[in-house]
Amino acid sequence: MRILVAPDKFAGTLTATEAAEAIRDGWARTAPEDEVELVPLSDGGPGFLEVLHAGLGGELLAETVRGPLGIPTPAPLLRVGDTAYIEVSQACGLHLVDPQRRDALAASSYGVGELMAAAADAGVHRVVVGVGGTASTDGGAGLLAALGAGPAQVLARGGGALAALDQPVDLVAARERLAGLELVAATDVDAPLLGHDGAAHGFGAQKGAGRDAREQLERGLRVWATLTDGGVAVRGGAGAGGGIGFALLLLGASRVPGAQLALDAVHLPERARRADLLITGEGAFDWQSLRGKVVAGVARSAQDAGRPTVVLAGRVEVGRRELAASGIDAAYGIEDMPASDRGHTASADLQALAARVARTWSR
Repeated sequence: MRILVAPDKFAGTLTATEAAEAIRDGWARTAPEDEVELVPLSDGGPGFLEVLHAGLGGELLAETVRGPLGIPTPAPLLRVGDTAYIEVSQACGLHLVDPQRRDALAASSYGVGELMAAAADAGVHRVVVGVGGTASTDGGAGLLAALGAGPAQVLARGGGALAALDQPVDLVAARERLAGLELVAATDVDAPLLGHDGAAHGFGAQKGAGRDAREQLERGLRVWATLTDGGVAVRGGAGAGGGIGFALLLLGASRVPGAQLALDAVHLPERARRADLLITGEGAFDWQSLRGKVVAGVARSAQDAGRPTVVLAGRVEVGRRELAASGIDAAYGIEDMPASDRGHTASADLQALAARVARTWSR
């Protein structure tokens, strides 16, 4: 039996590559004769450059930019022909901040703007920005400040400063800095900037923002949208990456699902036709998973190829009706396994789950 293993990261515990290897090793315990192919994926968040570099080749260009809390951090670009690929989590990712020092109000996307400026200086004609996994919720204000937008002293201070904006926002210099470039925002979600599913209320908690902080961020983002372009704020993807999607749309970017871009880069639709079963997964399989993320993209490729899809996750919060509507045949969570079957590491847990699932799905 031919198994195609194509997971996203298990946030906070396993990279996509580590997750794929754990699934392979667990599956082999039960069905060692099966042929297992690994295709780690990304939705535009962490791992985006790794997936694209593996699928497209190209040259990694070393840069150093301002991290989410101002500490210099290495953040590479991937150049493939006349296209530069950027992963925003390399510049302002949540993983760059010690969990004990997370500050959703102060975290800035400034380093992403520095990366975009470096891409422009590299002489490319197209810049694709993978958006997701950020520590910031500043609506991309820091990104724009790094490109020349003003007032820079306010825009670069994080989402907590935006509510105090009381002067016009000047985007002319930022737009001129990238003039002539085709911009593509490859977002991990299709959420708007504001509201219950937006950058602050939808994703702020995972960045360390409590209820009061989320309310403050939401107020700031509303001011930010009012002073720039409220019409753009309601577009899908504007809330991705703490609102970096919004800033990219202000700069004239087109938006594509990051997961689909990654799937196309590694030719997943063609690989799916050669497999008997597709396995995907991520840390938390929830409502976000079905809104343009890797799991949804893999399921769609499997449907097109007439192949079944199984999801392995740390936690499953999607019901059977939603599974069926998404073309997913079954989902299994580590949390649902007996404690006696679990290991002592995230990798061991996933291996144990894969071994159990293989008993049902291997033939």
